[in-house]
Amino acid sequence: MQNFRNYYAILGVTRDATIEEIKQSFRKLARQYHPDLNPGNKEAEEKFKDVGEAYEVLSDVGKRAQYDQYSRFWNKGGFQTVAAKAKNWVGRNGKADEELDYGQYRDFNSFVDHLLNRRTDRPTPPPDRDPYRPGTTKTTYTVARPSPRHAEAQLTVPLERAYTGGKERIRLEDGRSLEVSMPAGMVTGQKVRLKGQGVNGGDLYLTIEVSPHPFFKLDGSDIYCQLPVTPTEAVLGGPIEVPTLDGLVKMMIPAGVRSGQRLRLGGKGYPIEGDRGDQIVEVQIVTPRDLTSQERDLYEKLRQLESFNPREDLPI
Repeated sequence: MQNFRNYYAILGVTRDATIEEIKQSFRKLARQYHPDLNPGNKEAEEKFKDVGEAYEVLSDVGKRAQYDQYSRFWNKGGFQTVAAKAKNWVGRNGKADEELDYGQYRDFNSFVDHLLNRRTDRPTPPPDRDPYRPGTTKTTYTVARPSPRHAEAQLTVPLERAYTGGKERIRLEDGRSLEVSMPAGMVTGQKVRLKGQGVNGGDLYLTIEVSPHPFFKLDGSDIYCQLPVTPTEAVLGGPIEVPTLDGLVKMMIPAGVRSGQRLRLGGKGYPIEGDRGDQIVEVQIVTPRDLTSQERDLYEKLRQLESFNPREDLPI
């Protein structure tokens, strides 16, 4: 039998491999031979196609059963005669609901075309030796389009990217690389539908996960952060710059602010369903460790001048 391909060998699995084992092997090989990672390598491109075809057959219970049944006859002598007698065919739903003549397929490619709905169920006839002439009749063979299937994937994005949205390049488990437009204001657990980016024209559903941020902490639509200030800034107060998702903004620190005191930046939180929360800024007073000689002299003078005693009212 011409063109026969051992799909189990192509995926590197045994004939009794589980669906999960088949899926794991496919993911590994699809990444290895993906055209994006092997530009200009025709051999890798062909292997990538074979891996995809093998997975499409072996990952489907009905198609795998048909392939296994067909494989029993392909390498035996008198294939056409033996196969023609075996008409109990396992159908697409895993039942013996089709009676097909195995011997009608002149090569393995014809069989696969039928199995994957790439052509009509009628076998492809041999090439016509005589050119087509007007007034004669020729059979037309139509190409059946594979049925679309939805796919799912997970996309982890940094907080700033989730906030702004925009173009994002993602790599799927099947080896494909896509550039997609992501909406602004994404949150963990949100599903984004990409129409037509699934299997055979189906939809792709991306489940979003927003990665933790080292400075901003999300709590619903509010954003929390801890902002360090110097003792001088805490005592005297005044304007300081605070990082937000929109960039640096100025905020007034009240004179005598305490460490741990929370200040609010209205409307600088995270947008959820059209409503934007606030940014809560927790002040953290940080003392300097390395002082210049001039700074140390000033702190010494201040200690001699200051009248404030924070231990004056200790309850002992």
